Amino acid sequence: MIVTDEQSIMLGNYVAYLDFLNQKLLKFFDSQKPYIFCKQGCARCCKNAQFPYSAIEFRYLLNGALQLDKCTQKKIEINIKNIFDKKKKYSGKKFLYDCPFLIDDCCSVYNYRGVICRTFGLMTNTENQKIKAPFCAFQGLNYSNVLNLRKKTISVRKFKKLQTDLEPLGFNISYKYLTGEDYEEAFNLKFGESKPLIEWFE
Repeated sequence: MIVTDEQSIMLGNYVAYLDFLNQKLLKFFDSQKPYIFCKQGCARCCKNAQFPYSAIEFRYLLNGALQLDKCTQKKIEINIKNIFDKKKKYSGKKFLYDCPFLIDDCCSVYNYRGVICRTFGLMTNTENQKIKAPFCAFQGLNYSNVLNLRKKTISVRKFKKLQTDLEPLGFNISYKYLTGEDYEEAFNLKFGESKPLIEWFE
């Protein structure tokens, strides 16, 4: 893959953006420790989804994939082929699949993963001023110890029972916001077109 000087500069700006984002997310996750149950090998967030990726995220992801050993690269190629085989037989509107970079329930390109992967696990503030919990909350994981799962709201009773000063909070971390014009302008970059990860391989 040939990378122009302009693309190289853009990728450098994207790395600076990721450094900024990682520092922000680290503080968010740290403030939510009583409610976060993420651990290596869980990988539920890497399965049965669409994984939106912008053009620059995908380019950066490929940079990471090219640094993997040939055996791992081959496994990823096989995963991609299997996904496309399933997609050909799929007749529904929203095709879901496991991330092709997931190997033995671990991300093979963890340091190069996209924005959607980095933010997953936290609660998100939505545009209509509501809080959206990650889907794993309904599988006994993140925030399940403080949510009223039927009403999809924070349970005051459960919160008090935890006896913690760290409140369960939602954050302005929607994918649309974090890849929007404000961040493009601040870091002098262009995210470009966004589409499901697997479609970048078509």
